[in-house]
Amino acid sequence: MADDAHWFTGMYDECRQRVWAYVVSRAGRQVADEVVSETFAIAWRRLDDVPEPALPWLLGVARNVLRDTIRAEVRREALAAELRSWTEGDVAEQVTERMAVLRALAALPEDDREVLILVAWHGLSPKEVAHVIGCSSAAFRVRLHRARKRLKQAMAADDPARTAEAARPRVQNLSEEWWA
Repeated sequence: MADDAHWFTGMYDECRQRVWAYVVSRAGRQVADEVVSETFAIAWRRLDDVPEPALPWLLGVARNVLRDTIRAEVRREALAAELRSWTEGDVAEQVTERMAVLRALAALPEDDREVLILVAWHGLSPKEVAHVIGCSSAAFRVRLHRARKRLKQAMAADDPARTAEAARPRVQNLSEEWWA
């Protein structure tokens, strides 16, 4: 154990500045200390895996730690943005809108629901959805167009005020185009 500690201390003294400089060059000083600390903590835990010379191995570990740190930051930012979006506007209105969409979605045939869910909730591309449901991309686009149309109709049937509201801008745009 004393030999391990002595070897680790020597490696740390020899490589710390270069690992820190590498991380600073990739991500800046704000995260460098944390990434370097985590890098050497991993080196200590995996001391038997550290080769001679240690620097290339340590830089690889630092690269992975930095990548994980950046991914975690992206996730935190996405969560913060999502939470901010929840607090913007009237929460009751958002809940009402979501319930209207869910009711309209439930009123659709299973095939329409599947197409809409694969695109909107699972984020698949048209090519991916076409593969999942076993049709061509062109056929999928037609199915998606029809499913969206039926969803709008179902939402309008659920809320007559929405029908009048949705029609108003079209009439306004037509009259603007007519006089332009």
